[in-house]
Amino acid sequence: MRGARDAVLLWFAPARVQNEGTTPDYRFSLANERTFLAWIRTALALIGGGFAVDQFLTNHLTHWVRVVLSLALLAAGVACTLRAVNHWMRCERAMRRGANLPVSRFPASLALLVAVIAIAMVAVVFFGWAG
Repeated sequence: MRGARDAVLLWFAPARVQNEGTTPDYRFSLANERTFLAWIRTALALIGGGFAVDQFLTNHLTHWVRVVLSLALLAAGVACTLRAVNHWMRCERAMRRGANLPVSRFPASLALLVAVIAIAMVAVVFFGWAG
């Protein structure tokens, strides 16, 4: 548990990261930041989709279907946001240390979750689970 807490604290202490290893080529740090921003855009889209399902499909879906789809999209958005900052920090530290960039199953997990949500939405549209 201490390792996770220290990792989160490191998100808010970029000066500590600068003390590790050597400064990488700035182009790599900027590319890492662009990747972070892409993850944030994805998270915002997921969160916006969750709110849209909840607010705008009130007459078209039963309450429980709307809640499940909304919460799944919102949860994916939250996970994506947290993953964005964690991945950015891990990559920055790896570049400074001259280590391999970290690998993760998160992109595949997120893709599967979004695919399941999309299939559920297709089923809802196809079968017309109206309230």
